[in-house]
Parts: sequence; structure tokens; C-alpha cells
Amino acid sequence: MKRHARALLCICLLCIPAVMAAQEESKHDHGVFVSPKNEFFDEITRTADAYIRRESSPTTVFRMDFSGVKAPTSLDSFKTVWHQPPISQGLTGTCWCFSATSFYESEFHRLTGKEIKLSEMYTVYWEYVEKAKRYARERGASEFSEGSESNAVPRIWREYGIVPASAYPGMLTGQKYHDHRALVDEMTQYLKSVKNSAAWDEGQVVETIRGILDHYLGKPPSTVSINGRTMTPKEYLTNVVRLPLDDYVEVMSLMEKPYFSMAEYAVGDNWWHSSDYLNVPLADFMETIKRAIRKGYSICIGGDTSEPGYDGHAGVGVIPTFDIPSDCIDENARQFRFSNHTTTDDHGIHLVGWSVVDGKDWYLIKDSGASSRNSPHSGYYFWHEDYVKLKMMTFTVHKDLVQNLLGKVSAGGTKER
Repeated sequence: MKRHARALLCICLLCIPAVMAAQEESKHDHGVFVSPKNEFFDEITRTADAYIRRESSPTTVFRMDFSGVKAPTSLDSFKTVWHQPPISQGLTGTCWCFSATSFYESEFHRLTGKEIKLSEMYTVYWEYVEKAKRYARERGASEFSEGSESNAVPRIWREYGIVPASAYPGMLTGQKYHDHRALVDEMTQYLKSVKNSAAWDEGQVVETIRGILDHYLGKPPSTVSINGRTMTPKEYLTNVVRLPLDDYVEVMSLMEKPYFSMAEYAVGDNWWHSSDYLNVPLADFMETIKRAIRKGYSICIGGDTSEPGYDGHAGVGVIPTFDIPSDCIDENARQFRFSNHTTTDDHGIHLVGWSVVDGKDWYLIKDSGASSRNSPHSGYYFWHEDYVKLKMMTFTVHKDLVQNLLGKVSAGGTKER
């Protein structure tokens, strides 16, 4: 019995090193590449998605039935002012610059008989720089967003000049459309961090914002070559564009400010609080538009484009009777909608032509927005005069068209420059 016990002990002692060696080797784990799987989670997701789809209904919006609208039938129905063909603003909120730039290109042609195509993104670049400066100076109390107003364009040109579109497209190699989503998000997040940390060094803020802009839009040129001559953007503005920028007037019609006064257009996109707006009664507002386009002057115009009578596939803008009958559209109706924010300052466009149907004006609207590309007249809308009368808040026009109105401005009224 003892002999058997000794033999068994010897066997166990001999096995211990082998077992320990096996255990030591098992500690050296190895990794492999596998496709991640979570079948139960996938089943939950499929079931949940199916339930949501089953319970949801298709999204719809309330729109007018346009089948009975008697509108101009084609672009050929309009008498037009010369203008560059419509171009897309892409995924940006820069309609203010596209419409105003188009307006000044038409003015250049009206005054010189020549064609010109200017860079929208050059103006947008420096507008963001100016917004960043004010944001830093006002400790974050100033608006910083994509929007602005048409009179920002000449303000930027006076300070920074302008360049041809070919010299600064504002898109990187391979881009087909403008896309500012990542640009705006990065600038906004940066400025939030500036505000949170109270890092109000204006020079540093501008340098960082310019670095972000350079990354997404490209660095704007300091010189351009025109017919073999090198010039700065300011020299290009002075020697080639040569537009009399002081000869253009911003006009609005709101009851909340005294008529025939220079007043502030109190919207967020007027972020620098310009009081450069000639406020006039609605009758004068509409009469000036009608007279200007008939005399060959185009108009940069802005207001609200979010109504049931406004549709890109139909390609028209009208005011349905279920909204307000035509003969009830007056100053009170405009002010009411502006005051309760059902009329907003959300889009800038270029009015470039006119036609008459059943005694009413229709206007040809050149539009950089995406919705205008869905109709047979791509890049344009046909607007009934009632749409302008109720929903358009401001316009820019040459001073020759409003001399009679400027003469009525009170002695205390001044134009901000």
C-alpha cells in the first residue's frame, strides 16, 4: 500500500511541471480580426424600425392648388433687364450676397453696356471676418450666422474691394456646389469656446476665423491680373467695376417706423444695425418697383418665401384667397405678419423682368435658392404682384428712382455709411 502511494506521488510530481508549463503558455493570448456582431441588438433595431415605420404617416405640407393659377407661360412672356444666368448658392445661407451681386452686375451692364461676373464668395469671406470682429468687440452679443442684408455687399466692397468670380470661386478642387455646413459649424463652435472662456482677443479671433475660412473656401487673392495688369481688389473695384456705390438706396415699408425717415430694419440679419433704410408707405413701395422695372432698372429684393402660395415645382409665388383676399392686402396686413413673425426676412432674390396678366403685374425673379431649380423655368420664379406687396419687406434700387421720396425725408433723417 505504501509502495503504491509512493509511486502515485512520483507520478503527480512528474506531471506538475507539464501542467504549470501549459498554464504559463495559456496566459499569452492572441488577437484575431473578426466582423463585429450583435445579433440580438440587430434584431431589436430591426423590430423597432419596423414599428416606427408602421406607425408613422407620410410627411406633408399645406400648399395651394396651383392648377387654376393663370400665370405667364414661359420666360419669353417677360420683358427683362440684362442679368447673368442664375447660379446656385448650394448648401449655404448666402442668398443676400448672390442676389445683391447679381443686382450690381446688372447695374454694371446698364451703365457701361459691358458684362461682368463677380465673386460672391470673396464678399462672403470678408463678411464673416467683419462679423467675427464685432462678435469679439461686443463680447458675444453680436449676431454670427450665415445671413446678412443686401447692403452688406457695397459695405464690404468699400473696405476690401472685389474680384472677378474666376479669381475666387470659393470652392476647393473637385467641388461642384458650395457647401458651408462644416464651415459654419466649426466657426460657430470656435466662437462658443471663445465666449465660454472669455478669450476676447480680437486679433486672435480674426486669425482663427480666417484660418477656418481659408481651409474651406481657399485664401482670397491679394491681387488679380486683368488684361496683363496686376491690381489689388480695391483697385479692381475702382478701375474696372467703377460702380457709384453711394447712388444706391435701401427701401422698406413698415408701419412701426415713421414714413419718410431713415430707419433701422430690425431683423437679425441686419447684424450691424444699419439705419440705412428709407421707410415709405406701401403705395410708394409698390409704385417704385413697377416704375423701376419698366424703365430698365432691376431690383434686389428680400422678404419671406415660406407661404402656401409659394412653390418651386409650380415655379410661382401668389397669395391665396384663403390667406387674404387681394383687395385686403395693405400696410396693416404687412405689419401684422411682420410683427407676429409669419413674415420673416428669410431670402434675397433679384427681380429682373415683368409681364402683365389680366391687368396684374407678374415679376420674373432670378433665384439662387435650390427650390427654383425644380420648375420648367429653372433658376427663376414667377411672382404675382400681390406676393411682393404682402411678403417682400425691402429692396435696393438706384437713387434716380426714389429722388421724389428722398426729398420727403425729415431733416433729422440721415443715411448711414
